[in-house]
Amino acid sequence: MLLRAIPSTGETLPVIGLGTWQTFDVGADERERGPLRQVLTAFVQQGGAVVDSSPMYGRAEQVVGDLTSRTGLQERLFVATKVWTSGKAAGVRQMEASLRKLGAPRIDLLQVHNLLDAEAHLDTLAEWQSAGRVRYVGVTHYTSSAHDALVRILRARRLDFVQVNYSALEREAERTVLPAAADRGVAVLVNRPFAEGAIFRRLRATPLPGWAEELECRSWPELLLKFVVSHRAVTCVIPATSNVEHLRANMRAGNGPMPDERQRELIADAVSSG
Repeated sequence: MLLRAIPSTGETLPVIGLGTWQTFDVGADERERGPLRQVLTAFVQQGGAVVDSSPMYGRAEQVVGDLTSRTGLQERLFVATKVWTSGKAAGVRQMEASLRKLGAPRIDLLQVHNLLDAEAHLDTLAEWQSAGRVRYVGVTHYTSSAHDALVRILRARRLDFVQVNYSALEREAERTVLPAAADRGVAVLVNRPFAEGAIFRRLRATPLPGWAEELECRSWPELLLKFVVSHRAVTCVIPATSNVEHLRANMRAGNGPMPDERQRELIADAVSSG
């Protein structure tokens, strides 16, 4: 698995992570949690580490905490979550709740979700980071309309991470957030690598190009994830899945040769014309 460094410390992370939006928002029934346990186990076995969640994702934090503690995987993961509320006191309560749900003495990465009340929460996060309750801090958004705001806060605050939407269909971050993150020495997590499935709908009738074999890709998801992680500013991409076979395909994208600039444009062209 290809590794990328967190600029602020030099710690390395595998480039393929795991999102939990919708997929980990399940109940306690074994029929619902069993497949997720398999996904987490396969994820770690194949070199994964970054698992990203949020209080916004329903029961996902609790499910991640329960499954990782029961499987003994907690120490092998880099767990990221978020604060998503208004007001300093409300933010502290929510972050304390996240610690309890995740069952962790500290959180690897805590991010201000969608920039909601970012200044207040970043002040709290700086305090928590100094106290050792959180290792890294960052900000997130999932729409291109917020990219300028992300760039402004990257330039104004000392952050470890920024999380942004980026894919072969949504390339706006190449002109804004990715260069700013590289310039400021900030790690980048990528959400929406498949544009919430819009890319697959476009490519439904498009065969995988023959040259995909040069990149050791067997499927469109692998090729699309390689498009994302081949951008040097990207630290890790976090596709979500509850299907272990889809997980294995996603993880393959972190291995082998990566697309060069010509191949990146071919991937983007296929998506735009699909």
